[in-house]
Order: sequence, then C-alpha cells, then structure tokens
Amino acid sequence: MTEITAPAKKKIIFSGIQPSGILTLGNYIGALRNWVKLQDDPEYDCIYCVVDLHALTVRQNPAELRRRCVETLALFIACGLDPEKNIMYCQSHVSGHSELGWLLGCFTYMGELQRMTQFKDKSAKHADNINAGLFTYPVLMAADILLYGTDLVPIGADQKQHLEIARDIALRFNNIYGDVFTVPEAYMGKAGARIMSITDPTRKMSKSDEPNSYIAILDKPEDIRRKLKRAVTDSDGIIRYDRENKPGVSNLLDILAAITGEDTDALVARFEGKGYGVLKDEVAEAVIAELAPVQERYYKILADKPFLEKVMQQNAERAGKMAFKMMSKVHKKLGLAPYKL
Repeated sequence: MTEITAPAKKKIIFSGIQPSGILTLGNYIGALRNWVKLQDDPEYDCIYCVVDLHALTVRQNPAELRRRCVETLALFIACGLDPEKNIMYCQSHVSGHSELGWLLGCFTYMGELQRMTQFKDKSAKHADNINAGLFTYPVLMAADILLYGTDLVPIGADQKQHLEIARDIALRFNNIYGDVFTVPEAYMGKAGARIMSITDPTRKMSKSDEPNSYIAILDKPEDIRRKLKRAVTDSDGIIRYDRENKPGVSNLLDILAAITGEDTDALVARFEGKGYGVLKDEVAEAVIAELAPVQERYYKILADKPFLEKVMQQNAERAGKMAFKMMSKVHKKLGLAPYKL
C-alpha cells in the first residue's frame, strides 16, 4: 500500500513598500524583479503590502496619500506581479496590523526602540515632528510580519535592525504563551544588484533623496538621459569595476549588468578605451528600454479604476482572513474576549 504524504507547506514571504508615489530603479532591480520571479516558485506564498500606516509618521496630504496608494499597487502589477498569484493590498485595509501593533507594543521595551538607528535618523530629519508613531514604527513593522506567520522577509542591510526586533518580540511572546508566532528569517534569495545614488554613489539610491539622485521607474526618457549624463564618476577616465575606488563607474556598470544580464568583467572589456560618456549613454538607453513596457502597462492599469478597486478589495479580504486566524489565536492566548469578524 502506497503511503500518501501531504504536500509540503509553502513558506510565506512578506514585504512592504511605503506609498511615496515614487519607486526607483533601485526598487525595481533590487526588489520588484525578484518578487516577480518568486510568484511562480512552488515553495512560496507571497504577500506584498502597501504600508500606508507607516507613511503617517510624516504629515501627509490626504488626497495625495490616497492617490499614491492606488498608484503603488498599479505599479506592482505593471512590474509583473500578478494579483491572483500574490496577495497585494493596503495595510490600512486589514485592521489586524494596527491591533497587533498595539498588543506587541506591550511586549516591547523602551530601550530596544531607543536603540533603533532609523528613529535617530528620522528624528534628525523631522525635528519638528518627533511623534510616538515614529518611535514605535518597528513594533508596527513587527506586527506586519508576524500577523501572517511569515517565514521569510526580503531585507536590505538597512533593515536588519527591524527584522531583529521582530524576531525578539516573537520569541519573547512565544516564551510566555507557547508557539504562537513564526520567528521570521531574512530571505537570502538571488540578490539583485545594490543600486546606488546617481549623485553620491557611496549611498544607496533612495526615493527620499533629491530627485536628481535617483531614477524613478516612471521617469521620462529625457529625464533618464539627463540624470545619467550628470552621474558622478571620477577624473581618471578609465572604465573598470572597483567599488571602493571607483564607486560611480562601478554603479553604472552594475546598472547595465543588471538590465542586460552581462557580466561586469565582460562589460569592462567591451568598454576598454572608451570614455565615460559612451558608458553613460549606453546605460541610459538600456534603462529606457527596460522601463518603457512597465510604464506603458502602468498607465493602462491606472486608467482602469474598476479593476484596481476589485484588486484592492479582493486582496484585502484574502489578507484579512489570514489575519483573523492569527488574531483569534493571539486573543485566546492573552485572555481577551473571543475574537469575531
């Protein structure tokens, strides 16, 4: 008699992006393209969240924030993420995020939050608005992750602290109440190139910097050419890959390699004897060609309001059902009244 084994449980991957309205080439190469590959991997179920609650630590124009949430979701789909294969929704549409954030706050220590680098950095940038939400941001981020029994979280070097505090909170809660939360691990899949700032190639490309320092996914071709023409390089005029001594040139080579699939050594050989202008021009044309179909899909999707509303509602319902199961368990463990929809 043949023994029938149950199929292996898929691992859950969770990640979120703030609805800034601007996603960069760095987001596209480093995250979104890899997310698209994951959606067809039989090992994983993927949840991608537009984390609009996190955006509230900075004062927002309500109409603009609402619009940017929809635009970010449309851009996810335009980049190739399928709303049938992934769960893609707005954080504020699933109340479990904020509720679990409060509950986990009761298991998080002030000293842990005071050590967070992001709080120190953002407090310096927004000295006139150092609010409690900015301070407890990591607790809400932990809730985002733990709410779904997340196994893996794709993170960059600047997010290690946030994952560590989420793990600490999960372990602390589990030590008191038993095996409630999955303790998440960092997702170390095939890494995308780390794309750096155009104007300061020693720093990661960031949508929070001034516009000339990054290439936005929705930048027009003329803007992409202009920004890359002004990209910081160096004075020796030789194209070679050296992250430490030639960060600007190396960043351009990384961008081109990520888009074309060519090895950086092969690119260096191909550009031997040529100037930086030739390299910048080729990078610009490659970026424009890569982003053109994404932009075309984005504007078509954005124009289809009924489709986007349906995606937002159905995916929020899917996420909500998962969140309900976890919150029911948490309520029972804490001794709160039975949890019902």
